[in-house]
Amino acid sequence: LGSIYVAQMGTILANVAMVIFPLIIAGAGVLGAVVAVLIVRAREWKNPQKTLTISTYIAALVVFITTIFLSIYYLKDWRAIIAIGAGLACGVGVGWIAEYYTSSDYHSVKEIAKESQTGHATNVIAGLGIGMKSTALTVIILVAGIIIAYLVMGGAEDLGNYGIALAAVGMLSTAGITVSVDGYGPISDNAGGIASMAALDPGVRKITDKLDSVGNTTAAIGKGFCIGSATLTSLALVISFGQATGLTPDKFSLMEPRVIVGVLLGGMLPFLFSAMVIGSVGRAANQMVVEIRRQFSADPTILAGKTMPDYERCIDISTKASLKEMVLPAVLAVVSPIAAGLILGSEGLGGLLIGGLVSAIMLAVFMANAGGAWDNAKKYIEEGALGGKGSETHKASITGDTVGDPLKDTAGPAMDILIKLMSIISLIIAPVLEQTPSLWDIIVSWL
Repeated sequence: LGSIYVAQMGTILANVAMVIFPLIIAGAGVLGAVVAVLIVRAREWKNPQKTLTISTYIAALVVFITTIFLSIYYLKDWRAIIAIGAGLACGVGVGWIAEYYTSSDYHSVKEIAKESQTGHATNVIAGLGIGMKSTALTVIILVAGIIIAYLVMGGAEDLGNYGIALAAVGMLSTAGITVSVDGYGPISDNAGGIASMAALDPGVRKITDKLDSVGNTTAAIGKGFCIGSATLTSLALVISFGQATGLTPDKFSLMEPRVIVGVLLGGMLPFLFSAMVIGSVGRAANQMVVEIRRQFSADPTILAGKTMPDYERCIDISTKASLKEMVLPAVLAVVSPIAAGLILGSEGLGGLLIGGLVSAIMLAVFMANAGGAWDNAKKYIEEGALGGKGSETHKASITGDTVGDPLKDTAGPAMDILIKLMSIISLIIAPVLEQTPSLWDIIVSWL
């Protein structure tokens, strides 16, 4: 990311500190993760959600303190403190919003559970609304971080673009502890599955369900962090692409038709990508259901618990489907920027990246938070609220959870990969676009 500044100034030797500084901050993030783990393990915590949240705050604090000393004594530019701080604040803020909308301690999840009392449709409608609403504050926080980092570093006249890159570094610096916290979710989920399969005491399952509920929230926080950091990183990469291809304000303008075309196509891509991924989940699930029914029909003693089912066959189906079904979405992510660049030129490709970035942010936040909220609404009811497990309310909540799973576990997390991959591929082909006329240019020259 420090290469953005290098590209502006045109020399590496004169700005080594600018290039090295982000790398040191990333190292400080590793130190922060270690300190956070040591402090959290030093005492007993009764609230697992609070424990995981505090560990993130500790890591962010360590990074910020390190940033103060490095900015003053190494970089010799106090403005970097605010830019890095803006990124850290974005990470913490996005995490808190995800917690608010997906934790059963707050109103949103309880509202979905309440709506489940009137049926399956109202549960789904409530979850969709909560997920859409959660995008507002998330985007506002990211926008505020971008503006602060850009302006404090001097804007277009100075190091504004480098400031955005530093904000991305600040947000990514806590990736170590954030990924660790995010990993807690599947661990607790699998622990619950093992407890059920081993027919352990119901009290054990009750504990794992509580931990799994926290895991759903931490997973939403991790996904929010990923898309937030991907937003800042991709924005920095888009700026680098513009500089590499010589895009100027008069060329990259909304008055330029191919820019508008690129924006529209870019806005469409995350929806198409998500549709392909969600469709893949549906097809794989269908194969799994067919296989399970076949086993039950062939050997009725499985349902009585007298015979073990063929788990390996089910695992084989899911593994093969996951690999096979991701081929087309991967091709779409790789080919789209190349095709846009060759057909529309660098102006159209720039529009494609901007449109894809905006669309992917909204979709990713919506899907991650809606899915997490649906899941925890079900857990909230299973804990005894609104009729408890086995009630009609619980059955409605299961529908919402089933709808939300492919959103929060498959399509949502893929959005940050999509926009990063498109941005990086665009940077790679930038020299080719500079020397090769686009199809748009060729057609215009003929007319």
